[in-house]
Amino acid sequence: MKIYNKIVYDINDNIIEEDSYEYDGLISKCDWVTAAATTAAPYITAGAAVMGYQQAGAIGKYNQSVANRNAVIKEQQNEILDSKLDLELSRFEKELQLLLSSQKVATASSGAVIGSGTAQNIRISTLYNAEVDKDIANYNNEIAKARNIEEANLSRIKGQIAKQRARMEQIKIVSDVGTSLLTMQG
Repeated sequence: MKIYNKIVYDINDNIIEEDSYEYDGLISKCDWVTAAATTAAPYITAGAAVMGYQQAGAIGKYNQSVANRNAVIKEQQNEILDSKLDLELSRFEKELQLLLSSQKVATASSGAVIGSGTAQNIRISTLYNAEVDKDIANYNNEIAKARNIEEANLSRIKGQIAKQRARMEQIKIVSDVGTSLLTMQG
């Protein structure tokens, strides 16, 4: 193998001057830089592995915390849904009272007796429909809350999977370094 100490090129990439010698020994013994690099390689590899191991763990922990935060947000949305339902039911109740009052006025102005006959049937039908509408609103709210709980649980599961993937990456890093160090030693 030819070892160059000095090479001088001209503008056309032709060698003008060269100082070299032939070497037949081990590359690790060739010069002090290579020898130092060969000696330091296992330590550099191990140091890089430690940093990679720590980084993989930090990434897994971060991804899990993001997923857990997303789960908390979904659970907090249930409180918002309950508040929204209360507000809607309150408005609905006011509108129902206005409707019942206007029915009373219409019944009284027509000359019919309030609370009897057709007027009573209309009032009962209105109250029944109002209860059905309230039940539907409550049902839809419960479905939305159940969906949020499922999404929160799924988010937590995704966080656990992210943490497990990070652990697998850490194991891979350690395994790769072990293999690398074994091949360096011969």
